Amino acid sequence: MKLNLKIWRQKDRNSNGKLVEYALDNVNTHMSFLEMLDTLNNQLIQKNEEPIEFDHDCREGICGQCGVMINGNAHGPLKNTTTCQLHMREFKDNETILIEPFRAAGFPVKKDLKVDRTAFDRIISAGGYVSVNTGQAPEANTIPISHETAESAFDSAACIGCGACVATCKNGSAALFTSAKITQMATLPQGKEERSERVINMVHQMDLEDFGHCSNTEACEVECPQGISVLNIARMNFEYNRANFFKSKKR
Repeated sequence: MKLNLKIWRQKDRNSNGKLVEYALDNVNTHMSFLEMLDTLNNQLIQKNEEPIEFDHDCREGICGQCGVMINGNAHGPLKNTTTCQLHMREFKDNETILIEPFRAAGFPVKKDLKVDRTAFDRIISAGGYVSVNTGQAPEANTIPISHETAESAFDSAACIGCGACVATCKNGSAALFTSAKITQMATLPQGKEERSERVINMVHQMDLEDFGHCSNTEACEVECPQGISVLNIARMNFEYNRANFFKSKKR
């Protein structure tokens, strides 16, 4: 299979970038998308040209590091699929593929397809800690948690922090990511001790990171490879309003 690739090249965040065209022959349809980029980079290295920078780690759809925009879609055309799990059989011979980094003010481009997503780390850090009793492991039934509650918390915790929600949102909002991290702890008994302080701090940090505001287009849920529900955003808003209500009552 032959492909025509248009790939965003940018030296650093302070430089202007541009799309550069590459032709790639003999692409195996069983290759993953990242393996295709590896093949292109091998050819560039053999020509003494600079390889294309892109993020990746586990290549198993777990870590979320591999995100790029493929023909305008975060992670590509398949639903609930990360870039590393996308295979070249989803494309046609002689197809032109546009490959760009995630675009958002909160995700400045570091180089080529590689963006700085440390804003997510700062949002999580702002959430602080969870109070637990140390010592011997408690009896499993000491804190009974219903199956529905456990499943709900796990659904939120499934967020891998890839940033597809931000890149897809027309406002560059991080509401889906932030709300999933807030909800996974607010749902469980262990996370309720700091729930008010946590939601206020995390939402405040999100606002400091140049992310836009949520306008409920729900594009984030559509492009999320883990299928994180926008109901998490509703839960975040509830937790935030609840925290501010009790905070005002204490004054």
